[in-house]
Amino acid sequence: MKTLPSTLLLALSILTFPALPVNAQKATSNQPDRHGKADSNDSLPRPKVIIFDVNETLLSLDPLKESVGKVLGDREDLLPLWFSTMLHYSLVETLSGEYHSFGEIGTAALMMVAETRGIELTYDEAKQAIVTPLRSLPPHGDVAAGLRMLKQDGYRIVSLTNSSSLGVATQFQNAGLSDLFEKSYSVDAVKKFKPHPAPYRSVLSDLGVPPEEVLMVAAHAWDLAGAKNVGLQTAFVRRPGKALYPNVSEPDYVVKDLLELTKVLRQNVTE
Repeated sequence: MKTLPSTLLLALSILTFPALPVNAQKATSNQPDRHGKADSNDSLPRPKVIIFDVNETLLSLDPLKESVGKVLGDREDLLPLWFSTMLHYSLVETLSGEYHSFGEIGTAALMMVAETRGIELTYDEAKQAIVTPLRSLPPHGDVAAGLRMLKQDGYRIVSLTNSSSLGVATQFQNAGLSDLFEKSYSVDAVKKFKPHPAPYRSVLSDLGVPPEEVLMVAAHAWDLAGAKNVGLQTAFVRRPGKALYPNVSEPDYVVKDLLELTKVLRQNVTE
């Protein structure tokens, strides 16, 4: 019997149980609030590369929430269930050796949510509800300015997404962010979804940098768990409705947005 990677088991547990509300994080952790702080008393080494997750971390899902809600009988509240179902089955495919694109899994997940709610939904309707808005998600208000500041500070800026290479290229073009990234990476190169170690290691190999010189930035606890497992520095962006998973080591940085990340890096890192 195969032993499942511990990081993927952790991710499944994160996705299986609902995230705690953001205001509940302190109450469920015995550790002090480290908003914007480094993980140790010593300053971390200055990363040479910053890897950004894309959906929710950089781009707002509000248009997708509206579109998905519409095909689910105006139930926008079902977006988190759909998103977690999509992530859940991306991990199932990774663990079982299967691979379909994130868009295909997302379409299937939407049909599953619709079926459990007694809503009739065809494959084409589900696909249209996801693909069209996903291509044109707007960036959060802090993103463009934050990325420019980080580039000015000398960091190499790349992205790593569970979406397809073509999909993220379209997203960045429509969001006006294409020129801010040195490279954009997708899991379709290794056909294993984050938080499996393979996507992170693939980026490290291509860039020729050791993990301790790389910072992973995401609004998802499961993504940071995968990055930390590979040895990367990590930063959690506290987007609305996002919470840390209290059963693992906290990220090296916890910030409200990219502008604060820039400020904290300037204060906390050493050459």
